[in-house]
Amino acid sequence: MTTPSPGPEGPASDPVDLDDISPESFLAVQRSQEFTQLRRSFRGFAIPMTVAFLVWYLAYVLLSTYAEGFMSIQLLGNLNLGIVFGLSQFLMTFLITWLYIRHANRSLDPVATRIREELEGGQ
Repeated sequence: MTTPSPGPEGPASDPVDLDDISPESFLAVQRSQEFTQLRRSFRGFAIPMTVAFLVWYLAYVLLSTYAEGFMSIQLLGNLNLGIVFGLSQFLMTFLITWLYIRHANRSLDPVATRIREELEGGQ
């Protein structure tokens, strides 16, 4: 298996064979403080966002099932609270995706790139 390595021509200029990297190198990276921080940063974002989304979705399902009168409140013409709440599930998905991309670009990708470059360079 190969992975692109950044080079003078761009990201895919010099593929690195992952089979050439020793298992000890992978273990050393896994035990490093930088990798631990990377995992902590990822989990610190992913777990709360997953919980928030599941709570939002579960609230929608439960309200749709047990609070029909509340979800039937007319907001504008034939547009009721249930439809708005249902469409907000899509908005929540897009919002979490945008937040994750921003978090990854700022906090995860630079560290992951540094770790990968050290691993590939230390063959």
